[in-house]
Order: sequence, then structure tokens, then C-alpha cells
Amino acid sequence: MIDFDEAYKKVLQHTFDLGMETVPLTESNGRVLAEDIKADRDFPPFNRSTKDGIALNYAAVEKGTVTFKVEGVLSAGMAQQTLSNGPNCYEIMTGAVVPNAADTVIMYEELTIINGTATISKKPKKGQNIHVKGNDEKLGAILLKKGKRVTAADIGVLASVGKAEVKVRRNPKICVISTGNELVEVSETPLPHQIRKSNTLSLAAALADENISATSLHLLDDQEIIENALEEALQHYDVLLLSGGVSKGKFDFIPDAMEALGVRKVFHKVWQRPGKPFWFGVQEELNTVVFSFPGNPVSTFANYHVYFLPWLTNTLGLPHAEHQVILDEPIQIDPPFVRFVQVTVHWEKASLHARLLKDGGSGDLTSLSKSAGFVLLRPKEEPYQKGELVTFIPTQAII
Repeated sequence: MIDFDEAYKKVLQHTFDLGMETVPLTESNGRVLAEDIKADRDFPPFNRSTKDGIALNYAAVEKGTVTFKVEGVLSAGMAQQTLSNGPNCYEIMTGAVVPNAADTVIMYEELTIINGTATISKKPKKGQNIHVKGNDEKLGAILLKKGKRVTAADIGVLASVGKAEVKVRRNPKICVISTGNELVEVSETPLPHQIRKSNTLSLAAALADENISATSLHLLDDQEIIENALEEALQHYDVLLLSGGVSKGKFDFIPDAMEALGVRKVFHKVWQRPGKPFWFGVQEELNTVVFSFPGNPVSTFANYHVYFLPWLTNTLGLPHAEHQVILDEPIQIDPPFVRFVQVTVHWEKASLHARLLKDGGSGDLTSLSKSAGFVLLRPKEEPYQKGELVTFIPTQAII
């Protein structure tokens, strides 16, 4: 048995480079860039009108001219035109290219147009209402740095520079595995001694939030079946996420199966609750990492967020965000166990506060849907006090 901090450190020591792959732009949302994205031309690529109105040369205004002959109408998508000499103008729409020799745009609200002649009612400022070429970014500028997780806004940037395909860091191939004779399919009506599968579905859904599509398996409590299935899974996946089969029961075959398959145990059992029997190991020849969590739903869910998500963000080269909350009530955490305690949260004067969630222990599946996450509390002799700042591990989006 090892303490929490040592276990956490050992997990993060076993990240590895997954390499990169090229995906279509439409599949890059949420992925991590493996290349810098540079501007392939100035942004904007031309002097662009930001208003509907007329484009003219300000020199005519300086000479006192207030009426201008309209030479034509320019819309977005038209090639650049050239303004003739003299007190002339072009009608121009938002997004259109400002014509050569024009340097100012006056919006329709500040002029009248009668019989092809525009009369301005308010003296403009030179250069107004024009988004100048290269004002946002210059050709060759880095718009998105590698190592950034692609957002919906980034998709627009990628599209604007012609990235129909994008180099991203490869996501790990993950197999989510549950064990236990008591588990039946969701569609089945369980007998009194059975329960429906839930852990693998929760884990698969959590992975989907990370843009990872996982394979799911369920194994009966039979050592030969477990060893054969795990041997196959180790060959095809970067990560195995297991739920169940790691405690001291006579049907907890996972630790022995891992040893038989050459998976090196990094640790087994941590001074923590829930999730004390957590088993972690690596198959170094195959470069496969194994997270084997206890089968109780809260244990599985807590360990996924406490250990696996930091491992994933480190593996992908992303920073792992640290969150804190203010306790709204005191709580006693006696040695020797670190506790992951479910909480609800609320905002108060721009600070995030946490209230303890009463639950039925590590088997209380329904509490997870009510919880915003876990506070991580290390044991100490005196109680944690109301108003104390503690580590918070969110399991849901906090608005």
C-alpha cells in the first residue's frame, strides 16, 4: 500500500508519446494540434469595408466636397475596382474590397443618394469604417500553436488558412473493461441478485467528452476467460481501463492475470477512499498502460478523474488545470486515508463554494449525477474549517 501522493506521481511518470496523425478538418474539433498553424496571407487579405455605404477619397472631403457621383456598386466577393479621379464614389457593401484610390467609407445613415449622386451629411474621419489589410495578422504569423486543443472558434481559423487536413496528436486507443458475474446488459431485466452494467458506459461517456471513442468489454469472473481477453486487449490498445476484480475476493482475478501476462505492477492499493484497491501497471514491451479501478461506481468514477484524466492531459501535452473551492462547512478527515468527498458547488461573490453531498458510500451510483465533483482532502488531526480553500476535482462542467 502506498500513499496518495506517491501513487499520483507514479501514474504521471508513465505517460508516453503517442505520435501524431492527420485528420480531416471536420474531425479536428477537440483534438490537440501537432503543428503550428500559420497565416497563409494577410488577415484581412484586403482593405475591407465594415459598413454599407459609399467609398471615397478623403482628399475630396478636405477640399469641401459634399456631393459625389456614384460610379457603381460593390458587393462582397467582387474583384477590386479603381475609383476615378474627381469627386466620385462607389456604393459599397459590408465585406467588399475597398476600391483603389478610396480610403474612407461613409455609412448610408450619414448620407443621401438621389439620381446617382451621394450627398454626405456629416464630415467623416479619414480611414473610417475600413478593416485594413494585415491589421489582424500578417502573412506567416502563427495563429494557433501546436499543443493547443482545437475549439469551435479554431475550426474557423483552420478553414481560413486552407487546412482541409490537420496534424493532431494521436489519441490513445482505449478499451474499457468490466468484470463480474452479477452484471447484465442495460436492456435486460435483472434478477434479484443481478445489476445492470453502468461503469463501462459511464467511463465511455466520460472518454467521449475527451473526444476519445473507446471499445467496451465485459468479462465473467473466470480466470481463463479474463486472461485470454486481457492478452488480446493488451495487443491492440494503448490503455486498459478496468472496473472490478482488484480487491481481495476469491473471484478478483485481475492482479494474478496481469502478472501472468507480463504486466508490471507499479502499485496496488492506495491510502485513499474511495478506491483503496486501485491497481496500476504497464506492459512495457507493448507500451500499454493499465488502470484497474475497484468496481464500486463512485470508486471507478473518482479514480478516473483523479488519476486517469491528469495522465491523459500529460500524455497529450496539455496543462492539467488545478481547481479550488471554499468549504461551506467543517469536515473531519482522520488519518491515514486521503478522501475524495462528493460535493455540490455554487458561486458566491465570484468565489466557488462547496457543500458536502450526502451519499450512500462508494456503491451509491445515483449520487454521481447530483455531484459536481470531489474535494480532495488529506488527513489531518484537526478538522477542515468552514471557509477553508481545498482542491476540487470537477466531474461536470461548472458554469
